Formats: sequence, C-alpha cells, structure tokens
Amino acid sequence: MASRTAPRQPLLERWARFTHRRRGRVIAGGIATIALLIAAAVLFGGSFEKEFSLPGSESQDARTLLKERFPQRAGDAADLVFENPAGVAASQPRIEKLLADVKAVPGVLSVESPFENPALISSDKTIARASVHWTKQGQDTPAKDLDSFIALADAADGDGLRVEAGGRPVQATEQPAFGSEALGLLAAVIILFLAFGSVAAMGLPIFAALFGIAAGATIVQVLTNFLGFPNFTTQFMAMIGIGVGIDYSLLVVTRFREGLHSGQTVEESLVLALTTSGRAVIFAGIVVAIAFLGLLAMGLPFIAALGIGSAVVVACAVLVALTIMPAFLSLIGRRIDSWRVPFLHSTEGVDPNSGWSRLARAIQRRPLPYLLVTAAVLVLLGSPVLALRLGFTDAGNTPESYHTRRAYDLLSKGFGPGFNGPLSVVVDVKDGGADKLPALKDALAKAPGTVPNSVVGPILNSSKDAAIFTVYATSAPQASETVDLVHWLRDRVEPAILSGSPARGYVAGNTAAQIDIQDRITSRMPLLFAAVIGLSFLLLMTVFRSVLVALKAAIMNLLSIGAAYGVVVAVFQWGWGGSIIGVDKGPIEPFLPMMFFAILFGLSMDYEVFLISRIREFYMETGDNAQAVAHGLAATARVITAAAAIMVAVFLAFVLGEDRTVKEIGLGLATAIFVDATIVRLILVPATMELLGNANWWLPKWLDRLLPNINVDGPAKPAGREPVAAPSAGGGGGV
Repeated sequence: MASRTAPRQPLLERWARFTHRRRGRVIAGGIATIALLIAAAVLFGGSFEKEFSLPGSESQDARTLLKERFPQRAGDAADLVFENPAGVAASQPRIEKLLADVKAVPGVLSVESPFENPALISSDKTIARASVHWTKQGQDTPAKDLDSFIALADAADGDGLRVEAGGRPVQATEQPAFGSEALGLLAAVIILFLAFGSVAAMGLPIFAALFGIAAGATIVQVLTNFLGFPNFTTQFMAMIGIGVGIDYSLLVVTRFREGLHSGQTVEESLVLALTTSGRAVIFAGIVVAIAFLGLLAMGLPFIAALGIGSAVVVACAVLVALTIMPAFLSLIGRRIDSWRVPFLHSTEGVDPNSGWSRLARAIQRRPLPYLLVTAAVLVLLGSPVLALRLGFTDAGNTPESYHTRRAYDLLSKGFGPGFNGPLSVVVDVKDGGADKLPALKDALAKAPGTVPNSVVGPILNSSKDAAIFTVYATSAPQASETVDLVHWLRDRVEPAILSGSPARGYVAGNTAAQIDIQDRITSRMPLLFAAVIGLSFLLLMTVFRSVLVALKAAIMNLLSIGAAYGVVVAVFQWGWGGSIIGVDKGPIEPFLPMMFFAILFGLSMDYEVFLISRIREFYMETGDNAQAVAHGLAATARVITAAAAIMVAVFLAFVLGEDRTVKEIGLGLATAIFVDATIVRLILVPATMELLGNANWWLPKWLDRLLPNINVDGPAKPAGREPVAAPSAGGGGGV
C-alpha cells in the first residue's frame, strides 16, 4: 500500500514556524550579521564622491582637457565683490591688502585684481570684482581654507566698503545638511503610538527601520570601492529607509495583531502575518527596487549609484521585516499590546462599525460621483505641470543670509546676471589651428546672448597647445536664454570657425555642465518612465492575475506623481505661497522630476500592493467583488493612513530647512504621498474597482498560461464557487 505524504507547506509558512521555534537563533543571527557589516564597513569601506561626472558630454571632455593641459584652470574660481558708492578707487589700498592676504590662503592659486583688469570694474566705478582661482574644485577644497578665505572677506567689510564672497567654493561651505531624520523618527513615534495605542507595537517598526538603514548604509559603504556614490547617499537612504522600513514592518505587525485578536495562537498569528502581509512586503519591495534601479537608464553615473543605494536599503527593509521582525514578534507574543492606552487602542482587521467601513459603503453606493470628483481634483492639482520649466537654480535662489546670495546680487547689479555663470570655451590646438583663435573670439563676441565686448582671451597654456576664452551671457545662468546661447555656440559658432581645422573647441564651465546634465535627463526621461511602468505593470499583472488592476495601478500612480509635480511648479516656479516657506520663484531642478518619479512610483506601489492584496484575498474567499472591496478598504485603511502620515511628516520636515532644492524634495514627496494615500488609495481605487466589478480580475486564459504563478494572497482559498475569471488561489508552493 502506497504511503501518503502530507502536502509540502509554502516556504513562508515553513519560515514563520521556524522563526517562532528558533527565534533566539534568528535574533542572534541578525545581530551577528549587522556586527559583521559594520566591521566590513570600517575595514573595507571606501569614500563617497564629491565631484560628479557626465561621460560623453562636451563639458566633461573640456574638464578632462583642462586637467591635462591647463591644470591652473581646472580648479574652481571664487569671487570677491566690492562696492563703494563713492567709487571703488577710494578703497584701493584696503582692497589690495585683502587680495594679498587672500593670496596667502592655502589652496589659492592666483588672484586677479580689478585694478589690473578694468573689465572687472563696473561702468559706474562703484562695484568691482576680484577672481580668486583655487587649485581644486570647491567640494574638494579643505573647509578650513575656505573658512579662512571667508573670514578675511568679512573682516574687510565696513567703513564705507562692502565686501562679499561668492562662487562655487563658498557655496560648498553653505550647503545645509539634510538633518531631518531625527524629526522624521519623532513624528513616526507619535503617529505609530496614536495608531496602535501600544508602546510595544509602536516600538517594533521603529527598531526595524533603524536596523534596515544601518544594514543598507554599511553595505553601501563597502560598495563605494566599486561605484561612485554621491556624498549625500547616506542621508538619502535614511530618508527612504525610514519610510519603507516602517511601512513594511507595520504591515507585518498589524496582521500579527489581527491574528491574536481573532483568537489564534502566537505561532498561527505569525504564520498568518508572513503568508499574507509578508508576501505583500516582498512584492512591494520588488516594485520599489525596480523603480529605483530604473534610474540606471538615465545614463548619469552618480544618479545610477544613488538608485542602487536606494534599492539596497529597500532590500534590507524587506529582509528585516521578514526575519528579525517575526522573531521579535514571537518573543513578545501577546505582550504586543502591553503598555497600551485604552482610549487609543483598537482591534485589527475588518470592523463593520468603523469609520473606514462606513466610508467604503458610502463609496460603493455612489462610486461614479466619487470617481469623477477625485479624478477632477487630481487633474487640477497636476495642471501646472504643463508649464514646467527645468533648470538648475543658483546662488540667486538661496537665502539672503548666505554670502553667495549677497555676492550674486551685487555682481548682477554691477555687471549683469550673466557674470554669475561665465562660460568657458576651451580649444585644443595641439595638432594646429591656433590661427583660428582670433576669428573665434570675434564670433563668440557677436553670438546672440553674449555681453558685447566681454569675451576674455584667448589665454594659452605654457605648452601653447590649449587656449581658453571666457564668455559672459546677458542672461542669468538658470535662464532659458543661457541654454540657447550654449547650444548656439556649440552648434553654430564653433563649427563655423573651426571646421576644416585640426583645432577642437568645447563649451565648458559649471553652467554648461549643468545644461549638459539637463539635456541628458530630458532625453532619457521617457526611457525611465517606460522601463519602470512596463516592468511594474508586468509584475503586478503576474502577482494579481489581472490586466485591469495592473493598468489601473500604473495610471493612478501617474496621477499622484502628476499632482506632486503640479504643486511643486505652482509653489517654486510660479511662487504661489513661496514666501511662507522662504523661497523665491525659479526653475525646477532638472533631476527632481526623475527622482520624484522613481521614489513616488515605488512608494505608491507599496500602498497599492497592501490594499489590492487584501481585497483580492477577500475576493478569493467569497467571490463577491463588492464585499471584497469594502472589507479590503476597511482592513487596510488605518495601516495605510498611519504609514502615509509617517512619510508625510518625514518629508515635510525637509521643508523646514534652508536649501531650496531640499524644500522642493520635501514638499513634492509629501504632496504625492498624501494624495496617494487619501484621494487615490482610499477613494479613487475603491470607486474604480466597484464600477469594474468582476472585470477587475479578468485575465485572458492564454496570458494566464504564459505568466508564472506568483501568489501574494496567502493560504486563503475561494469559498463556495470559483470567482469570475479568477486564477487559482495558489495556496501551496511558491513563496
């Protein structure tokens, strides 16, 4: 007689039971792993990059040429700007004394005095500019040397002479740190306490987020030996890690408590949490990681490295939620509700008397009006994006308390806005063509958008095989007219003069480099959108066995992101309410739409997976789409709201800083998460799914056979009858 073998348990169920029975080993293994990662980071960690490169761009080729042939011009230049209403000549002795002291500062290569070059004195003789050339780029110059330079300028100010220090080296000392992680954690503690009413339930997600951030940061520290991570990677990872780390652990804790409150044992509650919420965490993390890894398509090495670092911290958050978190839940058991505040405590799961259940029923009674109103709100919020203007902001957009802002304004007053972002035209004449330099200077001076009679050069290097011109635009560095000038010089002026000659010209400088980055981002954005949306659509369709659910998720995520773009344009570009948060009007940083898309598409998918997985779980049990939507919303609304509130608080903390770009990031991310977790997930998604009915779960049979069977719903099986067009519940096998 053949022996009968019990069906093999799913992997996550086996892992949940192992974690419960060997929780001490799992916790010890986690602690040992983080200790080893810290040791590896200390022993083998590399350094972060301060200088960003753009391989294949004209500005990068020029920088390489300058380092090889013109090292004295490869460093950054700072400005000393002087103003005396009686004429700067009256202060000449004091100015020359200051310039002599500055020349003695370590790291200063040379100083160009305005009294040696009349072009550095304004037409009314009241404002003068001295150029201070440094041996290194601003971000690579020791802070103590820059502090000495600024201190000399401050000491010389007064008694009728105004002295301001500006330029990229000074700007490097005025970059505020993110510094919002602590505020974000404090907000998370308060929100979790209000949501759970239990100190124990509140503390575990916080601990998990910190554990995941620590693991991710140490891994990236080692990876810096192989990849050029920007120096703000750790702060950026902390921002992402707080959000996803709390989100994922919060979902597991919530489902664990639901099991306990329904009368299950600790072990069975742990099995329930990992085989349902654990699966949702896995696939939510995969979608977020896909979104971040989509940044590889941008062709910007430092952005690609940032995407990899973010994907690493997301992976760590998933692993912590599935390993360390279950072990601690098993250890705490029913004490998860200890130290609770009675009037804040609430049960998990579906409560038919809760406000969320009442909201679900209200939406189901009139889904079309809810759909139309919320869609109209999203379109209205996103409409300003049609006027989006990309461009790098500069010192003119920083607070007036900054040295660089005051120097910027003074230069604009005396010489025009273009003097804050001079262009360099570097010419390689190693193989000949030096005879073309005079004609090139004339052509540069006549280019539309160039300040008349302002072209300086050609200045030849010691080997006479490279020359450099300095060109000043009539417009500010961030203005669209400056972008047009750079393209005109590259497309019209250089080819017209240097064609047929062995000489090769390059338009360079910080302004040109920023334009190159802007052009690269703009050209690659469609590729990023297509890659991330396409891969996410395929994954969601595979997980939920539905074409419409995946399509709806992509469209609604784009609506959330569009709303965030619109609010950022209205505040930062149009100036609506800008004074409230201390910003002036200006363009939107070119990399922000790209970063917003990657971050927000991924994080929005978290909420989509959390909500839809629970709706589908109920649908597989009952075959009743309306009941499944109502129960799914009621069961997940509180955890989604709490998770989103934490993220909104974390991101809004960035608006409190001084840096304009950081404010843009904070307001844009906070807006999108708020819109996504309220208007989209709690109203628009249920209304849409109610209207679509059983068509939500439509998947052509031929496609069902082609797609792998990945189950995110846990062990639930359909009750009574097979739902319309629903796939198999897939209770056995898989993860």
